[in-house]
Amino acid sequence: MTRSGQHARQTQETDVAVSITLDGTGVADVNTGIGMFDHMLRQLSTHGLFDLEVRASGDLEVDSHHTVEDVAICLGRALDAALGDKAGITRMGSAIVPLDEALALVAVDLSGRGAAAVDVPLTGYKLGTLQTEMIAHFLETFAVQGGVTLHVRLLAGENDHHKAEAVFKAVARALSQAVQLDPRRRESVPSSKGSLE
Repeated sequence: MTRSGQHARQTQETDVAVSITLDGTGVADVNTGIGMFDHMLRQLSTHGLFDLEVRASGDLEVDSHHTVEDVAICLGRALDAALGDKAGITRMGSAIVPLDEALALVAVDLSGRGAAAVDVPLTGYKLGTLQTEMIAHFLETFAVQGGVTLHVRLLAGENDHHKAEAVFKAVARALSQAVQLDPRRRESVPSSKGSLE
């Protein structure tokens, strides 16, 4: 069984389509028109071993906000679709990831209750054409739309690029752990309530 999900969104500001395959090999086909954002999305794919396709066009003449936000919405909903009823999944995952002087800590729970606590202080206004404030906004929006409880802490770092990349790699590793199928669970949902929603 292939665990895949897709979601598309079209507004007067953006046109976005996302697909994700959880049991992939880390193949990324990503184009949002925002170079640094594409780089971060590729980290999710590569280090989570998710096959990820993202097509986005948006009002970048304004700024990166609408495009990043709508990709986050679509990615969260695609992840939720790929997980289905979540039977057999590990459900929780965590990772501590270094990148040179930067160190990121991430914990996730595929609880069905989207919530985020993100503490990622970035000092500059932009990374390329990506506003740095959009890093946290992307993670928060993705968590809410995907039904993911997401905690992100930047433990160390000086360089904004390193800090952001360490965070995305850690999110990838934690998510990869959480979506794994646990053979001991078979078809049961990992909740004492019997459902995750």
